[in-house]
Amino acid sequence: MLKSFIESALQAEMEAHLDDEQRKGGNKRNGKGRKTIKSSAGAFEIDTPQDRQSNFDPQLIKKRETVLADSLSGKIIGLYGLGMSFRDISAHISEMYDTELSHTVLSQITDRIIPEVKAWQSRPLEEVYCIVWLDAMHYKVRDEGRVTHKALYNILGINRDGYKQVLGCYVSESEGANFWLQVLSDMQNRGLQDILIACTDNLTGFKEAIESVYPKADVQSCIAGRSATP
Repeated sequence: MLKSFIESALQAEMEAHLDDEQRKGGNKRNGKGRKTIKSSAGAFEIDTPQDRQSNFDPQLIKKRETVLADSLSGKIIGLYGLGMSFRDISAHISEMYDTELSHTVLSQITDRIIPEVKAWQSRPLEEVYCIVWLDAMHYKVRDEGRVTHKALYNILGINRDGYKQVLGCYVSESEGANFWLQVLSDMQNRGLQDILIACTDNLTGFKEAIESVYPKADVQSCIAGRSATP
């Protein structure tokens, strides 16, 4: 997700950079470079666009920058929650850059990013996952000058080969069994036919929501460990 977003954003920045004035001066694209970015999720390589006159100055990841801030990683991953409108995504991207973006640049970035986000959200899932963890994280976000509460629904699964996969991230105003039912139905529509073990908290109605979509799943409650009191 991080690699895909960054590369798409840099390509959009280059498109905005090579305006009519730059092109009249003889500047144009000149292939790609590569560099390794370090993040909280590990190191990965990205393709970086280059221009003939070497005056392109990217803002998201600057020329000599190789470490991605943890806060930026979180904001990028947050984009992949369902329910974000075009306005939400534009505002989120603008906040990521922490600098003034023209409407043209912002539009070019969102035009490239939104298809990437939608493709990840709707990608096909495997037919069976051995264990699936379902839980929501609660956080506050500023929306048009007002602080509101959001719930980020996270689904982590282990497939038949033993590999962990993030099956989806969904955003809602609050956590509830009815929204979890929508999440489960979406995963079923994306190809997930059976869950062997579903791990959840004790949210009221959650077990019934799972069994209505995956009646053969064994629903287990997560156990939160606590440190012993001296």
